[in-house]
Amino acid sequence: MIALGLGARSGVPLRAPVLAALAAAGIGPAMVTVLATLDRRAAEHRFQELATGFGWRLSAFTAAELAACPVPNPSLRTAAATGAPSVAEAAALLAAGPGAVLIRPKTARDGVTVALAGQPFAAPGHS
Repeated sequence: MIALGLGARSGVPLRAPVLAALAAAGIGPAMVTVLATLDRRAAEHRFQELATGFGWRLSAFTAAELAACPVPNPSLRTAAATGAPSVAEAAALLAAGPGAVLIRPKTARDGVTVALAGQPFAAPGHS
């Protein structure tokens, strides 16, 4: 399971920057199972439409939940705007579940920030 964490400025298109981030990571949209974001963004039609269009579950987190998740690339600007120092990375990690790791740290393009997270891979016979 791959969780796509998504942050965006108000009103900017989401699809092209998301597809570009996935392509850069070598991950097809079909490999993603959940789109995760800030609760107030998840209420927006553009986020709902993106998730529905790709068949992804939409997962929303409060600013407090996102702020409580340690991330490698916090942002003071994001903290000032949302109340959490990370939206994309924190949302991806939280949606992917306990023990999740970033597959791809946040990348920003055209006012959209994307991060990818999943469970670490353990080869058979290893823990």
